[in-house]
Amino acid sequence: MSTDSSFRDPTTENTAERGYLVGVVIKGSRPLLSIDDSLDELALLAKTAGVEVVGRTFQQLEKPNPATFIGSGKIAEIQEEIASLDVDVVIFDDELSPRHQRELENAFGEDIKILDRSALILDIFARHAQTREGALQVELAQYEYRLPRLTRQWTHLARQAGGGTARGGAGGVGLRGPGETQLEVDRREIGRRIARLKKELEAVRAHRSRYRQRREQVGLPVVSLVGYTNAGKSTLLNRLTGTEIYVADQLFATLDPTTRRLTLPGGKAVLCTDTVGFIQKLPTTLIAAFRATLEEVAEATILLHVADVSHPNVHQQIEAVEDTLAALDLPRVPHILALNKVDLLEEDLTHLAAEFQSPQYQAIVPISAKTGYGLDVLVQEIEEILTSAMQTIHVLIPYQRGDLVARIHEKGLILSEEHTQDGVVLKAQVPHELAAQIIAVQSVVEYTG
Repeated sequence: MSTDSSFRDPTTENTAERGYLVGVVIKGSRPLLSIDDSLDELALLAKTAGVEVVGRTFQQLEKPNPATFIGSGKIAEIQEEIASLDVDVVIFDDELSPRHQRELENAFGEDIKILDRSALILDIFARHAQTREGALQVELAQYEYRLPRLTRQWTHLARQAGGGTARGGAGGVGLRGPGETQLEVDRREIGRRIARLKKELEAVRAHRSRYRQRREQVGLPVVSLVGYTNAGKSTLLNRLTGTEIYVADQLFATLDPTTRRLTLPGGKAVLCTDTVGFIQKLPTTLIAAFRATLEEVAEATILLHVADVSHPNVHQQIEAVEDTLAALDLPRVPHILALNKVDLLEEDLTHLAAEFQSPQYQAIVPISAKTGYGLDVLVQEIEEILTSAMQTIHVLIPYQRGDLVARIHEKGLILSEEHTQDGVVLKAQVPHELAAQIIAVQSVVEYTG
């Protein structure tokens, strides 16, 4: 166990809640991160949520206590610690069951808030949702999380909440979002609210599906950026496409998906989509609520996995992302692993990619989205993978079907082009789907020579 100074700086009074972190190690388990690393990550989450972490502890257990998650002796030890450190909120690194929540609230008293990792992540998402879709998804996840936990935590603090919104209002960590103005509604009312939110999100999902269908008709390949939170996906998207998407050195700075157009060296255009970052122990309610957003990943032509190679737990972070992708049951598409932030490394990069070799990656490219190092190689790999998925066609297209000529120019690679009396003779490499569409048009004559 370690603690920070108990001195309370008067200059920060009333500006940040003081938090105390609690972790548990179950004997025989094989967690992705060590307990110290997991608590370090929890501390970063707390900082992102505006909490000043002043202490931490953990306990080894055969299994969680069915009532209070941790043992009675550890509870007594924490009570002494939080009293001396003037703590406002105790944050557990694992998701607490509704019973654990109730019993811990009773044990620590009504002046101390009890949160778990899931509630903390939900709070951060509530801060960062900038679109209606994002706000709806966060609100749904929060209500589904809180529904079985309707205890005094969500009622006795109503006077302090100040009526925040799903984008982060007053009231402190864990209290931002939809609950502020309706903390005392009953389960039936919350159930109706959840049903309405799901209906609204289905409409969003349908709209997004129609947008994807239009995009598929145009035929542009999609490169979806995935990765652990704060791996540098938004910085990479900015660098590749020359756009300015919000970037911050904090967890979950980007929540809503962003799509930008990228023109490859050969002239072919692709769409690059930046999606929400992943993290270990990502709340299941969030994964379910963000189904519409994560479907963007399911429609990808290429998955570009961005990893922070400078992070000491980069291998574990990569595993966490791949585990989450596997749980989404995505179609099999080519994977590229981009080892980002090599500018922070002091080692020779010659053999760096070899350390991460895996059959699941078609390419592994060391890059720095900040400096631009390796981006030319990355773009080349994207182009080569797309080219390998292309089909060569040799067609005569009548002049009245200039739209088809334009689509071949936009989506394909022109090998030869000749204007004749009957139309345009094109030899080109195009995606298999577009080739099938073109050849199916009756006014198109296919050549085999």
